[in-house]
Amino acid sequence: MSGYNKDKLKVIFTALARNEIRISYTKTDEILTACSSKIGGRPAVPNDFVWHRFLGESFDGKTKERPLSFMAQINLEDVKNDDTENLLPKTGILSFFYEQISMPWGFDPKDNGSAKVYYFPTKDHLIPMNIPKDMDEEVIMPELAITFESHISFPEYGDLSVEITDMEIEWEDYDECRIEYGYPCDEYGEVTKLLGYSDTIQSSMEEECEIVTRGYRLGSPEDFAVIPDDILEQVKINSKNWILLFQMGTIETEDMEYMFGDCGHIYFWIRKQDLKNKNFDRIWLILQCG
Repeated sequence: MSGYNKDKLKVIFTALARNEIRISYTKTDEILTACSSKIGGRPAVPNDFVWHRFLGESFDGKTKERPLSFMAQINLEDVKNDDTENLLPKTGILSFFYEQISMPWGFDPKDNGSAKVYYFPTKDHLIPMNIPKDMDEEVIMPELAITFESHISFPEYGDLSVEITDMEIEWEDYDECRIEYGYPCDEYGEVTKLLGYSDTIQSSMEEECEIVTRGYRLGSPEDFAVIPDDILEQVKINSKNWILLFQMGTIETEDMEYMFGDCGHIYFWIRKQDLKNKNFDRIWLILQCG
């Protein structure tokens, strides 16, 4: 290590450690039950479920309303033993949706509605719903079986300023110590998981979530410059209320690959109090890529 006390670093790591639930996936020939935990396929929803649509502009400049892609569903009974911090509901279904044609980045308040999380407290009366007929085939996720594993989680080096103040730590020291704990960097956008710290690709996202959900755009330095100082002070405080709910990286099998931008992640963020109250209506999604 270059100059930082290793023992002191380990104390910091112990204080920072969170639990994350890693998700592994596999293509299967078995027919999954309606309420199975899975990536893609058909979501299990109430029979009066209305498939949400988002008005967005595609990369070729076409603006229209499009149905959100069904990304994943989690049968919460499957993860209750891995949720060692008891943050998630113990029963029911969590379902994640995102509009992949316009693929919003989440730095504009207008992106609200491009991602949805639904919580169904019981599995009773949930039925598989067919994918909307007008959804582009390229954004229909194939059904993949998933499994879960509890894993220790630490922030990326660039996120340390969010968690630690008044300390100078070299990134070589930090990454070396992090590897010793069994948590190497996620360099290729492959990790899909629930909870824990985000595998950040560009910059910390908690303040971005707080700013954009207050109605301010963050697409350029000029956008940031118009935010009043008193709002920024509130943002610094309130950004600590945001935690990662779900992160999805590149989904790849032998015959297909779903990537967000260039080897990116999509991150579903939620306020701690909303998660405690099982209120998933105010999540915010951010896309980052290399």
